[in-house]
Amino acid sequence: MPIDECQLEKATWQNLASFRLPPGFRGRPALFVQLWWIVQATLFAWSPQFMYGWRRLLLRLFGAQIGKRVLIRPSVKITYPWKVKIDDYSWIGDDVVLYSLGKIEIGKHVVVSQRSYLCAASHDYTKTTFDIFDQKIVIGDQVWLATDVFVAPGVKIGDGTVVGARSSVFNDLPSGTICYGTPAKLVKKRTSI
Repeated sequence: MPIDECQLEKATWQNLASFRLPPGFRGRPALFVQLWWIVQATLFAWSPQFMYGWRRLLLRLFGAQIGKRVLIRPSVKITYPWKVKIDDYSWIGDDVVLYSLGKIEIGKHVVVSQRSYLCAASHDYTKTTFDIFDQKIVIGDQVWLATDVFVAPGVKIGDGTVVGARSSVFNDLPSGTICYGTPAKLVKKRTSI
């Protein structure tokens, strides 16, 4: 069906003047949020590569649940650390974004490779108020998200799964599999050693 250009000019799909953040959405007062963003842009981002313990400490001070020997690069961006849990021995690579407007849980021995983006929130495009909502992301144990993987709100990735480079994950992925593509699909089972 052809689109009527005159009709498009009169349509209203979103009116951002009417957007309102839900009460308590950030999970902390605005001043605390701003303080974290200042700390992240300075003390966290400027820390030398080898200072993993320092970055773990900063994240814990701001409410993140960080396990032992977690390696987080200084270029990682975490929106709200108090909504993030990263279990023991996991690695978070260069330029990874944990867009933690909703909760993000990362299991043990997980690798989230460089430039990956975990997005725990979105907007309701069916409403002109463009309402925001969050949905928890859960990454199981021993998962590898290869470079530049996008994970959508509400996704669960099962234990031991590998997600190939530049994949986009919009639906849950089963345990012990190798998946890739946009959207990411199961390609084969992952064999254990």
